[in-house]
Amino acid sequence: MTRPLVPAVAALIVALAPVPAAAETAEPDDSGTGGFDYPRGGEGPEGSETAFTFQDPRIAESSGLAPSGVHDGVWWTHNDSGDFLPDVYAVNGDGETLATVSLAVELRDWEAVTVTEDPEGRSSVYVGDIGDNYGGSWPSVRVLRFAEPDPLTDALIEPQVFTLTYADGGRDAEAMMIDPRDGRLYVVSKEFSGGLYAAPETLDPEAENVLERVDSAPLFATDAAFHPDGTRYAIRTYWGVTIYDSTDGVPGTSLGSFDLPESDQGEAIAFTPDGTALMAGTEGAAAPVWSVPLADEYLSGEPVETPEESASADDGADTGGGEAAGDREGGALPFIVGGAAVAALLIAGIVLLARRG
Repeated sequence: MTRPLVPAVAALIVALAPVPAAAETAEPDDSGTGGFDYPRGGEGPEGSETAFTFQDPRIAESSGLAPSGVHDGVWWTHNDSGDFLPDVYAVNGDGETLATVSLAVELRDWEAVTVTEDPEGRSSVYVGDIGDNYGGSWPSVRVLRFAEPDPLTDALIEPQVFTLTYADGGRDAEAMMIDPRDGRLYVVSKEFSGGLYAAPETLDPEAENVLERVDSAPLFATDAAFHPDGTRYAIRTYWGVTIYDSTDGVPGTSLGSFDLPESDQGEAIAFTPDGTALMAGTEGAAAPVWSVPLADEYLSGEPVETPEESASADDGADTGGGEAAGDREGGALPFIVGGAAVAALLIAGIVLLARRG
């Protein structure tokens, strides 16, 4: 969930001093209303279309999206913080809720969801209780894990809880993803100089799992997701997305960025099970989820089987990756330089507003 100041600051940054980074953001559109608005995307790549709209009125602030690893055509989502129950919803391709999984935990600030195999080989749902609207005041954040119900039915589950802390101090985050190749979890912080953080190789439910910063990230990241074969990953912001080549590991190299379809508050991203498109969601009642096709330069080198195809296959296919695209664009230095420029502009703007007041 976004604090009131964040959209305004985002608009000021993009309008006055775009920061050169691994994920370059789009220029804001003039809404023509005369008010202070922040960029919300554009039309998206050619072929982008609404895949479905959430039909369940309980889903009012969808803040994460992930395809099921067991049930073909099923997507998991959940609400952000607020006056909501700690529920995770399984919806079909028409946006209809098929099952509600209630977790026996407190809903603090759920921001992300991903699905991958757990260490026992079970397809499991991971919910990221990683938001911090108080700017890093929480001493720790949590990730909740439960096995996907099969058959798909309503259930009350006590999930396994993993505690995470940041090596460099608490911060707000809304993006979480897990590499399907080795099960390693990553969190992307949501701040001016965003960071990509890696959890330990294996999460320990009995200890604090320390997140280590491994690279920079786009400013104001709101979600992230791995390609099904792990050779690509995506980090989205309110208005766009950057695709990375992780064939040789994370952080990998940036392949480029593009606008996502315009939305009120875009906070969800996921690859389709076949890896050929992105699914982009937004908060709001009866919110749409867009299907965004990926251009050839963003595609992985090998086709990926859907859960239905995988179940009927005799042998699993190898997960090959595409070629790397050169050195990673951006890095820490552009963020530092750009951040200093942005800070100067913000201070000047605040002083000016204070004088006018």
